[in-house]
Amino acid sequence: MSGLSDKIKSGVNKAKGELKDQVGNATNNAKLQAEGKVDKAKAAAQDKVGDLKDKHDK
Repeated sequence: MSGLSDKIKSGVNKAKGELKDQVGNATNNAKLQAEGKVDKAKAAAQDKVGDLKDKHDK
């Protein structure tokens, strides 16, 4: 169950990152796009951590 919180955080960061990336793209704001990409990368890492915690708990 400990991996669940990481999975939830991952989903939130992925959504936040996608929103920033799309808004940055639409408004031609490279800084916002970059922030979105960072948030999506963070989400991918959190997802992997959640997977590892789930495997460790079994």
